[in-house]
Amino acid sequence: MKPTNSAPDGTASPASDHAVSSATFDQPGATATQATHRNLVLIRNFLGIIVVICAAALIFFAKEVILPFVLGVLIALTLSPLTRGLARHGVPPLISAGLLVLAVAATVAGGIYLLSGPVAEWIDEAPRMRAVLEQRLRAITSSLETVREASQRVEDIAASTEDSDVIKVAIDQPGIIASTALDIVTLATTAMVALVLALFLLASNDMFYLKIVQSFPSLTEKTRALQIVYSIERRISRYLLSVTLINAGLGVVVGCCMWIIGMPQPVVWGAIAFLFNFLPYIGSLAGVVLCAVVSLVTFSALSYAVLAPLAYLLATLIEGQFVTPVLLGRRLNLNAVAVFAAVVLWAWVWGVAGALMAVPLLVCLKSLCDHVPALSVLGTFLGDSSAPAARPAA
Repeated sequence: MKPTNSAPDGTASPASDHAVSSATFDQPGATATQATHRNLVLIRNFLGIIVVICAAALIFFAKEVILPFVLGVLIALTLSPLTRGLARHGVPPLISAGLLVLAVAATVAGGIYLLSGPVAEWIDEAPRMRAVLEQRLRAITSSLETVREASQRVEDIAASTEDSDVIKVAIDQPGIIASTALDIVTLATTAMVALVLALFLLASNDMFYLKIVQSFPSLTEKTRALQIVYSIERRISRYLLSVTLINAGLGVVVGCCMWIIGMPQPVVWGAIAFLFNFLPYIGSLAGVVLCAVVSLVTFSALSYAVLAPLAYLLATLIEGQFVTPVLLGRRLNLNAVAVFAAVVLWAWVWGVAGALMAVPLLVCLKSLCDHVPALSVLGTFLGDSSAPAARPAA
């Protein structure tokens, strides 16, 4: 029989009194420990918020420095499985990396060279196309012209009431040729830095992966870091390679449709469909609108001019609703709201380049959230509701 802590007369025993008194004296210490823990958590959260704000400011204001490095890392992640596969067949990583980077550079340069002529013709024909389009849409533009004239009268009245001594300052903006030349130089510099960085990363093989693993003390953290790195590499490589092939097929289909309909320069339309489709949602809409404008200028019959944008829209709908889900499956596993928000956010931060890299960066973040328990809530939010939530690694 177990001994009781009460006396025969029902009063508490000395042992019971000692337990109560010790619990009473230990309670202030436990409360102080809990308060200290809460303060540490608050300080850690506050420091985390400060770090996030500083990182966002750095990404926004240091675009010219960070953008080439991010692009180079994405290129390296995309091509690293190829270099690793060639290394298993006896090809040194330096040679395979050089060949792959040269292939990427040659493809981009060849595409720019082939498209430079048709795009230059479009630029020369822009004034004529604008006049024809205004003539075709005169019924719509007439009402807009009335609104513009009314606003001009209001501005004239306001200007006449101003003091004549007020000095108006006008800032001369750079011309379109100067702006285009500056953009081309910036783009070329960014591409060159990104390709050189990708070459170094690919040639180093698994050196940086080993450095990342060696940075963590325990075996559990080493394993988790390696899982995160390989998960990001696998998802980025599959996504970018698959999307590139899908967009190439879409470009061929759109180009053939434009050739059958009789649109001028169908090769350009195939290239436009290929490039624009890297922008989720926004790229397809922009391509359809641009195709509609050129079709209205090209064809006299309105009923026939509708065929080109309809063909473009139908091709993108089939690609987005059937081809991409079948080929990618649940590899992407991102909800549409998160993708659209990421595209808008990165387009605001880094322009067109940011919009192009929005989904790959979101894939990296989703892979990180799937392996870190502290980020499981964010990973669940980013994931597709139709797919089961990924369980974070222990």
